[in-house]
Amino acid sequence: MNSPDTTGALTGERLLAEQCIPCSALRPSLFQFIQKQHPQLTEADSISTDELATFKADYVEDALSEELGEITDLERDVIESLREHELVSASPADRADDASRTLGERLADRIAEFGGSWGFILSFVAFLALWLVGNTLVLTTHPPDPYPFIFLNLILSCVAAIQAPVIMMSQNRQELRDRLRAEQDYKVNLKAELEIRHLHEKVDHLLHHHAQRLLEIQQIQTDMLRQLVSATGASPRTSP
Repeated sequence: MNSPDTTGALTGERLLAEQCIPCSALRPSLFQFIQKQHPQLTEADSISTDELATFKADYVEDALSEELGEITDLERDVIESLREHELVSASPADRADDASRTLGERLADRIAEFGGSWGFILSFVAFLALWLVGNTLVLTTHPPDPYPFIFLNLILSCVAAIQAPVIMMSQNRQELRDRLRAEQDYKVNLKAELEIRHLHEKVDHLLHHHAQRLLEIQQIQTDMLRQLVSATGASPRTSP
């Protein structure tokens, strides 16, 4: 069974019932915002869901401009996600994945990862032990690096000089990931706050509208009861 068609008040196009929403179902603040742009619009009219998404994004942008004074690129991304019905909860790791890293960045991450592990510590301790034992106990006649182990000090200095900037490179990339993650969290929280605020206002509007309908129904029932009493010629009894 096909849904009845409805004419869009702004475009004049024929729309299915699931493709449009009546203006009476909109919360008052949003409907008033739309009426500022289209004064001919009434609560009896209907607009398409795509037009509603655009108006909602414009309304959010106007509200944020009043509250924050200036809209940043992050807030504009959230507004566009509302307009296009897109998600903003993508992982920031997708924007800094292995495919986008250069060879030097991947090498720096691997070296920094290994340099901060127990494997590096244990292997380095084993290397020092072998070096000291080999130059003091095994090769006693002509050791390649006798005490005070000048060549070993040179090796350690070179390792430290190379490892320090490599670790700093990896830390810079980690700071980039943290910044992207913080931006992503901000956008998700902002969109959630806007959606929750929209839901609260819409629920309040629906409750108020429902209460008005109940009052109208009660008034109609009271009028029908009075007409019935008048028609039968009976008078309501008063309580003692």
